[in-house]
Amino acid sequence: MVTLTVDAILERALTGYDLFPEEAVVLLKQNNQSAVGAIRATADKLRQRQAGNTVTYVINRNINFTNICEQHCSFCAFRRDEGEEGAYWLDWAGILEKATDAVQRGATEICMQGGLNLQAKVNGKSLPYYLKVVEKIKQEFPQLHLHAFSPQEVQFIAREDGLEYADVIIALQDAGVDSMPGTAAEVLDDQVRRILCPEKINTSLWLEIVSTAHRLGLYTTSTILSGHIETPEQQIKHLEKLRSLQQTAIDRDYPARITEFIILPFVGKEAPKPLRHRVGHDQPILADALLLTAVARIFLGNWIPNHQPSWVKLGLAGATEALLWGCNDIGGTLMEEHITTMAGAQGGTNMEVETLKAAITDLGRPYQQRDTLYQTVE
Repeated sequence: MVTLTVDAILERALTGYDLFPEEAVVLLKQNNQSAVGAIRATADKLRQRQAGNTVTYVINRNINFTNICEQHCSFCAFRRDEGEEGAYWLDWAGILEKATDAVQRGATEICMQGGLNLQAKVNGKSLPYYLKVVEKIKQEFPQLHLHAFSPQEVQFIAREDGLEYADVIIALQDAGVDSMPGTAAEVLDDQVRRILCPEKINTSLWLEIVSTAHRLGLYTTSTILSGHIETPEQQIKHLEKLRSLQQTAIDRDYPARITEFIILPFVGKEAPKPLRHRVGHDQPILADALLLTAVARIFLGNWIPNHQPSWVKLGLAGATEALLWGCNDIGGTLMEEHITTMAGAQGGTNMEVETLKAAITDLGRPYQQRDTLYQTVE
C-alpha cells in the first residue's frame, strides 16, 4: 500500500522496503526544511548501511576523442560541425599521448566517449574505427580498464554498419572494452527527449542496449541529466526504469549489471539559447541536486549501492556535500573534461588525488582508491 506522509515513507525505507514511485515523488516535492532534513538523514543512514562509511574514488582520465557530431541536442555546448571553429578530432598519436600521460599519473581507467562523427571510419565502416581506437590503447597499456562508448555510440555504429547491437558490443568487448558508460540517458522519458535530444535513441532503445550489455557480461554505469525541463514525476520514472533494469540483470542472473548511479545536473551557461532561456539558470541549483541525490539513494540503494555526485558540475564543495546526502563515492580525477566545461561549468577539469582525499578527510570519513568495478586498489 502506498503511504503518503513523509515520516511514514521514510520509516518504510528504513525497514528495507523499496519505495513506490508515488512515494518517491512525494519526497522530491518537499520544500519544508525539516522534511528535507529528515530525507537527508534517511539517505545518509541507508548509504552507511548499503555502502559503508568509506568514501571511494578512482584515478581515471577522460578522453573525448572528437566533438564533431551529427546530432544537435538542445543542451549541448560541446558539439561542432566538421570544419567549424573549435571542431577537433584526435589522431592516433594524440589519443595514445593522453593514455600514456594517464598511466604515468597512476590511472587505472580511461573513460572514452566522443561525438557521432560520420567521418570516423576505416575503409568506409564505423566499427573498425572504434575497434582500432580500443586496440591502440590496449596494445600499449593492457592493464588499463577501458570504460568506453555509450549506448548512443553503440546504436550509431550499428546503424552505420547495418549490425545488431549485440554484435557491436561483442566486437568492442573482444577488442578490449571493459565497461560501458551509462550516458546518453539524459531523462528516460520520451516526452522530455523530444525537446532535449530529439535525434538521440529513445528510452526503450537505451534500455535495450544497456540490458544487452549486461546479458553479454559488460558492466555499465547509470546517469540522469537533471534540473532542466523535467518534472519530479519524470525524474522518478527515470529512476524506476533504472531500478527495473538492475532487477532484470539480477533476476536473470546476467553476468554484469549497473555498478553506480550518477546525477549530472544541467549546466546551461553556454548551452544553446532556446533551452537556456527556458530553464532560466546557468548553473545547477545545489539544493535541488542534493534532494534528488537523497531520494535516489532511498529509491535505488537496495539495488544500486554506489552513488556518485559530479564535482565537475557541482564543484568540489557541492560534491563533498552530496556525500552527506546519500553518496558513497566522489568519482574520478578525470584529468581533463570537455563536455561539461564547454557548457560553462565551474568545477574544473582535473582533480588531484590529494585534493579529493582532503575533502573526504574534512568530513571525518575514511577514503579508499577503487577501480572501475568498485574493487579495492591497494
